[in-house]
Amino acid sequence: MPTLSFARLHYTYPEAASRALDGVDLEIDFGLTLLTGASGSGKSTLLRVCNGLIPHFHGGVIGGSARVLDRDVIRTPTRELARDVGFVFQDPELQAVYPSVERDVAFGLENLGVARGEMLRRVGDALEMCGIVHLRSRAVGTLSGGERQRLALAGVLAMRPRLLVLDEPLSQLDPEGSAALLGALHAAVQGGTMALVAEHRHHLVLERADRCLLMAGGRVTPCAPDGPVQPAPARASQDAPASSELSWRLHQVTAGPAGVAVLHDLDLAGGTGEVVALTGANGSGKTTLLRTIAGLLPPLAGSVERRPGRIAYLPQNPSALLHRATVRTEIDWTLRRTHAAGRADAMLEEMGLAAVAERDPRDLSSGQRQRVALAAVLAGDPSLVLLDEPTRGMDDAARTALTAALARVAERGGSAVLATHDPQLVAAAATRVVDLGDGVARVRRPLVEAVR
Repeated sequence: MPTLSFARLHYTYPEAASRALDGVDLEIDFGLTLLTGASGSGKSTLLRVCNGLIPHFHGGVIGGSARVLDRDVIRTPTRELARDVGFVFQDPELQAVYPSVERDVAFGLENLGVARGEMLRRVGDALEMCGIVHLRSRAVGTLSGGERQRLALAGVLAMRPRLLVLDEPLSQLDPEGSAALLGALHAAVQGGTMALVAEHRHHLVLERADRCLLMAGGRVTPCAPDGPVQPAPARASQDAPASSELSWRLHQVTAGPAGVAVLHDLDLAGGTGEVVALTGANGSGKTTLLRTIAGLLPPLAGSVERRPGRIAYLPQNPSALLHRATVRTEIDWTLRRTHAAGRADAMLEEMGLAAVAERDPRDLSSGQRQRVALAAVLAGDPSLVLLDEPTRGMDDAARTALTAALARVAERGGSAVLATHDPQLVAAAATRVVDLGDGVARVRRPLVEAVR
């Protein structure tokens, strides 16, 4: 009997005008399956059928047949499916339950009633598989986004599921973290677990995948044998204006959350017309640096200067910014609050959101929510743009739209700083790169020179 068996499966979210899944026929019984496709194509919806969140949590209208591990999803409670289906969501920030890493990994085992000795062995094995043994005693609130992704996977692996479902697991990971996660995933599959992974960074998963599926318009088709085509990124203009005015400066800054320094004695500055990319391993201090520049995290030592003007800040979790009823009203709210000229329509078109303008942003896919949050913070021509993992969950078209928006910010005399693990975004948008590691910063030459 196949592990997954969907026949003529269709699903419509409550109050939605069209189907999110539209006649899915699919059977999978082993190995690692890569699921790819544009944002909003139905990937997350299909994954949520696997553990019964659709339809039992989200509601809506479902039809056809959906069987997971020989259980009828429509008739099986989510709590029963959760015993054998391990799920890692797009937003790992929302998946942690306990304040400490070790206790959080043990949470699922506690619910399963696993004996203490066995629980400790499984927690240790899962931490080692995900390469985060060194974080065992850390507070979850002090972890970077990438570290939280590895924590979420460890918690699921500790339960030893028969089916592992991962939604954009690599979106915030550095190369070391990606390798650790893919290694843990490979080990689980070799041990007999079946895995279904939705991922925009598909080139990282493809070489380990047993099959590749493309999702479009709520339907599933096999990918080409060589995987999805990944277009070359659009490059930022090589004629970007030279920095003519100071935008921000850090002078001998030491900074870190909860009074614990992760950056030491930094002297950095950015000028108007610049797009600076912050790179470095998970936990190297990229988010700390962004929050310090923004004024959200006071430095432990040193001083921060900022040019007068509005600061647009995008955190790693875009849902934290989205509170209004529609996509359009999110952008309108920014324009009204900043007394900026212009209409929401221009930003909706630029970010490819016109088709979902009247939708509730919380009902959209993670990649679409990311674009809505970007549109909301970029509206009204901010002076300084600070973006934390802005391409998280994004497809190639959305990355291209973001690159164009950043070029517009620079051309109009603004500046931007991006914390990212996305090499395509760095190549397309950055005029300068700052590598963080061991509490210090190493500044590269402008990218347009370094790549020659």
